[in-house]
Amino acid sequence: MKAEVRRDAGTAFAAVIVLVALNLRAFLTSSSPLLGAIRLDTGIGFHAVALLTVLPMFAMGATSLCGAAVGQRIGARAGVALGLAAIALACASRYGANGAAPLLASAALAGAGVGLVQALMPGVVKQAYPARIGVMTGLYSAAIMGGGGFGAIASPWVAQALGGAHPDWHAGLAIWALPAVFALLYWLNMRRMEFTADAPRRGLSWLRCFASPRAWLLAICFGLINGGYTSLVAWLPHFYAQQGWSAQQGGSVLALMTLAQVVGALAMPAIARGRGRDLRPWLALTLAAQLAGFCALALHAPVPAPAIALALGFGLGGAFSLCMVLALDHLPDPAQAGALAGFMQGLGFMIAALAPFVTGWVREHTGGFALAWAYLGAVVLVLLPLLLRFDPRRYGAATAGLFAPRAVPSSCLAPEGAATRKV
Repeated sequence: MKAEVRRDAGTAFAAVIVLVALNLRAFLTSSSPLLGAIRLDTGIGFHAVALLTVLPMFAMGATSLCGAAVGQRIGARAGVALGLAAIALACASRYGANGAAPLLASAALAGAGVGLVQALMPGVVKQAYPARIGVMTGLYSAAIMGGGGFGAIASPWVAQALGGAHPDWHAGLAIWALPAVFALLYWLNMRRMEFTADAPRRGLSWLRCFASPRAWLLAICFGLINGGYTSLVAWLPHFYAQQGWSAQQGGSVLALMTLAQVVGALAMPAIARGRGRDLRPWLALTLAAQLAGFCALALHAPVPAPAIALALGFGLGGAFSLCMVLALDHLPDPAQAGALAGFMQGLGFMIAALAPFVTGWVREHTGGFALAWAYLGAVVLVLLPLLLRFDPRRYGAATAGLFAPRAVPSSCLAPEGAATRKV
């Protein structure tokens, strides 16, 4: 995949990246503050509620794995457009959803669309901004988190505004089709900004990552980090609802956490990049922030909810964007780095999809969330020694031969002196 952006069009293309990224989490966080109304109207239980987060995360992972192949066939521009169209269709269908089945189907379709976009965008960003990969990856990650914040805070407001005494949760979920359509139209208008995308080289496949211990390590770390995010998206508003908070208040806490994620996603790559290639100290800092937040929740510490949300959000957002930079740093070639990042996201989101099930099961069997938060804190402690293994001096050795070109049969070689045809 090859992307070129003229110097005078850099800001315009950055705006496109942000607009697309804003649509990658809003559909996911929009349902959490409205769970009470959704459960009342549909009668779905806690396991089905967890699936509203689990299914799209699993679909994100599965589609991320095959996203590079889709990009090879139809190109990055068409691939991202297809993903945005799926998100728009999924959100629009929620306006008429009256049961668990259509809601879950829309969640899976939106997750598949997000997975396709996420598989293609990191390589596009790396190729478009090779000298500013940390800043631009942080901007892209921050926009993803920002979209999640909009979903959490705006959905209950829309539901209340259109439903009055009985919040219209259908409208609160379906409203996110509009920004997806807008982003789709803006993306398809990219030719005016002279963005071009070529298919990746033949033989470049994420399947080779299955034989790479480093690719697996990246995927496991990414999945465990995002497991904390998916669990909080699924259960944090409900946790505060058990304490008598309204849906709007619970959504506001989730939105505040997302705002802190935006700050962490923007700040951490930029700060870390200004001090060398070693991201491990900064990853450790984000883990410490997460651990503090989960401990405060588990121990019912006398800490204001906004402070807990800020600590968790900063840690999760910073870790997410640093992991993206970490994967892209392993390989200098944008197409290869994009394939590695796609593998990391693919398996990682599948791992993250399991976390709400685990935390929901703990809550159902204990009657509270204390042990669920303690479990997530223990996961953070496991992550620390894993992330310390990412020594930048060993990136080359860790990925040696990962995308080595296949041997070309002698019968396919051009005769000496023959003209070579550019592909």
